[in-house]
Amino acid sequence: MKTTVELPDSLYRLAKAEAALRGRKLKDLVEEGLRLVLEAPPDPARHPDLSGLMQHALGVVESGVPDLASNPEHLKGFGRDASHR
Repeated sequence: MKTTVELPDSLYRLAKAEAALRGRKLKDLVEEGLRLVLEAPPDPARHPDLSGLMQHALGVVESGVPDLASNPEHLKGFGRDASHR
């Protein structure tokens, strides 16, 4: 399949030179680069989980209530405690 890709002039020149040094066509170098990127294992830093995405928002709202997860009183009725009622 043919497609058009816009590249900065400097990147195009570097890629064209690298392909020539390897004795290959530019299209082969581009194909190799795409395959390397697409076949590489996912980088967790590029796809953070919800906790990572919300890290900057932690502690922004002052509710006056301490962390509920560390207060046993607020956890009554959840998990194993719920079956003992």
